[in-house]
Amino acid sequence: MSARFPAGAVAGRWSKWLVVLIWVAIAAVAFPLAGKLTDVEKNDAISFLPNSAEATRAYELATREFAGAEQLPAVVVYARDTGLTPADLAKATADAAAFAPLAEAGRVSQVIVSDDRKAAIVSFLVAGDQDALAASVEKIKDVAGTGAEPGLRTALTGGAGAVDDIVDAFAGIDSTLLFVTAGVVALLLLITYRSPVLWIVPLLTVGVASQLASAAVYLLAKHAGLTVSGQSQGIMTVLVFGAGTDYALLLIARYREELRRHRDRHDAMREALRRSSPAILASAATVVISLLCLLAAQLNSLRGLGPVGAVGVAAALLAMITLLPALLVICGRWLFWPFVPRFSEDAAAHDIAEEHGIWQKVAALVGRRPRMLWTVTTAALLLLTIGVTTLTLGLPQSEAFTKEVGSVTGQKLVEEHFPSGTSSPVQIVARSAAATPVADAAKAVPGVAAVRDAVPSRDGTWVRIDAVLADPPDSPAAERAVDDIRAAVHAVPGGDALVGGDTATQLDTARAASHDNRLVIPLILLVVFGVLVVLLRAVVAPLLLIASVVVSFGAALGAAALIFWAIDYPKIDLSMPLLAFLFLVALGVDYTIFLMTRAREEAATLGHREGVLHALTVTGGVITSAGIVLAATFAVLAVLPLVSLLQMGIIVAVGVLLDTLIVRTLVVPALSLDVGRKVWWPSALGK
Repeated sequence: MSARFPAGAVAGRWSKWLVVLIWVAIAAVAFPLAGKLTDVEKNDAISFLPNSAEATRAYELATREFAGAEQLPAVVVYARDTGLTPADLAKATADAAAFAPLAEAGRVSQVIVSDDRKAAIVSFLVAGDQDALAASVEKIKDVAGTGAEPGLRTALTGGAGAVDDIVDAFAGIDSTLLFVTAGVVALLLLITYRSPVLWIVPLLTVGVASQLASAAVYLLAKHAGLTVSGQSQGIMTVLVFGAGTDYALLLIARYREELRRHRDRHDAMREALRRSSPAILASAATVVISLLCLLAAQLNSLRGLGPVGAVGVAAALLAMITLLPALLVICGRWLFWPFVPRFSEDAAAHDIAEEHGIWQKVAALVGRRPRMLWTVTTAALLLLTIGVTTLTLGLPQSEAFTKEVGSVTGQKLVEEHFPSGTSSPVQIVARSAAATPVADAAKAVPGVAAVRDAVPSRDGTWVRIDAVLADPPDSPAAERAVDDIRAAVHAVPGGDALVGGDTATQLDTARAASHDNRLVIPLILLVVFGVLVVLLRAVVAPLLLIASVVVSFGAALGAAALIFWAIDYPKIDLSMPLLAFLFLVALGVDYTIFLMTRAREEAATLGHREGVLHALTVTGGVITSAGIVLAATFAVLAVLPLVSLLQMGIIVAVGVLLDTLIVRTLVVPALSLDVGRKVWWPSALGK
């Protein structure tokens, strides 16, 4: 009944026009809101941590008690390889005065010269909110870069420089990623359909779905406190285009079949929706529920990505089962020109002979020796997992970009001439009565190069003490030092000390990510298994399918790791295993769902063996096309200058291609044939 209702509503002779009018009204409201999504993004690392993290509690306490504590520090570095000249020092001093209007309360540090006299730094807190940061950073860079004598290098680092580089990396993400993704999808649809006009309809539909998703996410971020980052926005765009196009390919393929069996295109669409909607709904439900599993994560970045991605997939599903069918029926058969599907009394034989000739041969190959085929291909996939050993878990901030950025350049200059943690000290907040013992405890920790004077809070109850580390702030040695500092200052009686700062934030992020990997990955497997059980009304088949996607995930990660090693990006973000698992399992199982739902349908009339082989034959082309489209859309993430998104695009693209071309084509059908009818146990079909 649920499958027939939308079919009658969207493919009716008059209701199809009503559906289009409703979507026109939705688009008129959604488009203006979608353009505001970047206004509510949060890209600072501290906003991604849970409230229980010590770094978060330290930040909140400092923000509440200290004037300007929420402001980002700017560290301007001046360096000359042969040693700073009097003119260089004069410029640094003049720049410090010029920075005063941009600094919180006009306070700018004195010029600090390194021991080797080859570098100097000027630091201050940038005044204003996040909206004013970009303009202030540009002015700082202009001042520092103007009037320097040849040979003097200047750079901006510190929190202000790092955040500005991240914001710059995501600048235009909504338009750049949208246009590139749309272009890739348009090209692939043109190749798939071999029609100069048909590709326009699904592309237009998925474009409307993308804008609807962006508008909905903007409202949730604005009024419901949803955390949205540039990364989650980019992934949502790719998900909408990738998943939406997959659903469109499946529906249009079935619609083309039914047009050969029905004289009236409205009847053909109703039957196509009735037959394909269970698989499409199950696929979308798998992805949406899997994404919502991220709500169990500790990291706010992951918790936010779950609803953001789920909204995107839901919008794609809604558009593809309502707007797309209505548009297809309105346009008529000519949309498929020059390969217009005509009504035929012998439509089934025509479909097999002309539409699925290649896949008929693949099915014959699978049917000859299924056991040998699935064992050999599975062994090859397991062999690929060896590539995982080349990965290093943990992506330092200094290596997070695919190109050199100002904050990284500045940090390298600081590390060459000052203690490495100078630009990003550890921040200790403690009771003022215990200021001296807390400072002494921090000084005694190995790896602490210096402890700065305590800064009192507004009412004098608290103090903030900055500890400069000897090691780079994103290094394992610095994280160990933070742990040691925490142990030392926590032991001071009456200190109530909290330790924060960039290194502490990275450490707490790593621990939260480890917790999320252990919790959410099994939860996703459980959800996917449950959806498969309900859809296939079996237990054995879902178990085999879950095993196949897990093996596929390991092979994809191993193959991608070899690519990362080849392009010199072997370090991956701490959350990458979880995100890669989520997308590969939730999206990869889609193609198996498309295959096995058709196999179950055909097995009921043709028998198990013939049903599986017939399902492989008739779905092979469309599922392969869908996989290639999804892989290409995720590969588009490589246009963004962030290593983590480049790696995400490669992992998912490789994994989807393995799922589409190997697992779904060879492993699953061969394994189903080898197991026999018991694959449908305990349903009647398995007896």
